[in-house]
Amino acid sequence: MKVAFIGMGTMGAPMALNILKAGHDVTVHNRTREREVPVAEAGAKRAASPKEAAAGSEIIITCVSDTPDVEAIILGEAGVYEGAEKGSIVIDMSTISPTATRRMAEKLGEKGVQMLDAPVSGGSEGAQKGTLSIMVGGDEDALKRAEPVLQAMGSITYLGPVGAGQMTKAINQIVVAGTYWSVAEGIALGLKAGLDMEKVVQAVGGGAATSWAMLNRSGNMINNQYPLGFKVQLHRKDLNIALNVARELGVTLPVAAYVEQVETGLITRGHGDEDISVIARSVREASGIDD
Repeated sequence: MKVAFIGMGTMGAPMALNILKAGHDVTVHNRTREREVPVAEAGAKRAASPKEAAAGSEIIITCVSDTPDVEAIILGEAGVYEGAEKGSIVIDMSTISPTATRRMAEKLGEKGVQMLDAPVSGGSEGAQKGTLSIMVGGDEDALKRAEPVLQAMGSITYLGPVGAGQMTKAINQIVVAGTYWSVAEGIALGLKAGLDMEKVVQAVGGGAATSWAMLNRSGNMINNQYPLGFKVQLHRKDLNIALNVARELGVTLPVAAYVEQVETGLITRGHGDEDISVIARSVREASGIDD
C-alpha cells in the first residue's frame, strides 16, 4: 500500500521502517527534516510537508508528541487535510485527547477521509521489534483495509468507535503510572535492606508481581541510570489527558494524580528527557539511598 508516515521520533522512525520492511511504499515527513534521512536511506521517499506526504497515499499515519501537534499536522496550513484524497485513511498513533480525536475525525469525514485512532504501547523496544500493542478506534471496515500496514508494527485490538483507542491508551497510562511507582518502591526497599536486587527481580518477576516495568526497567531503577525509552515528560502529558477525562467522568484517580505530581517535579529539576523509570529517583532520594 502507499503509506505516508509523519513523525520520525523515537517511536515513529522504527515504526515507519517496519512498514517499509513489510513491502509497502512509504513516504515520510518530519518537522525536523534531518530525522527523515535514516528512513529515506532504507528506501522511503521524503515529503516537504504533511500535505505533500498525504497526496496520493492510501494510508496516512501521524505519530507525534501531543494534541496540538496532531491538530497542526492534520488540519493546519499545508496539512494532511489539504492533501488527503477521498477514500484514504488517516491513522493517528500518537497519544492525544479523545475529544480532539473525534473532532478531527468529523472534519476529515467532510472530505470523505476516514480516521482511526490507534495509540500504541510497548515502548521503543516494541517499536523497533514490531511488537507494539495497537489500540484502535474507528470504523471497522477502515481498520480491515489498514490491517496490512498496522500488522507490520504490532498486534491490533479493535475497541469501538473513534476515540475508543485514545480512551484505552489513557487507561494504559494510568496502569503504567501505578506499576512503575510500585516497582520503584519495591526496589528502594530492597536496596535499603541490602539485598541482591538482580536476584530479587528474578524471584519477583517470575511470580504474581511481574510486569513489563519490572522485567524491562528494574535495571534502570537499581543502577539509578535512566537511558531513554519513553520520556517522562511525555508520560506526564499522557497522565494529564487521563486525569482530564477522569474529571469529566467523575472518576477519582489518586495514584495517577500523585505520580503526575512526582513527574512534574522531576521535569522541573531537568529530568524530563529521561526515561519514565526516572520516577525511581524520587523514591531513592526520599529514602536516603545514595547513587
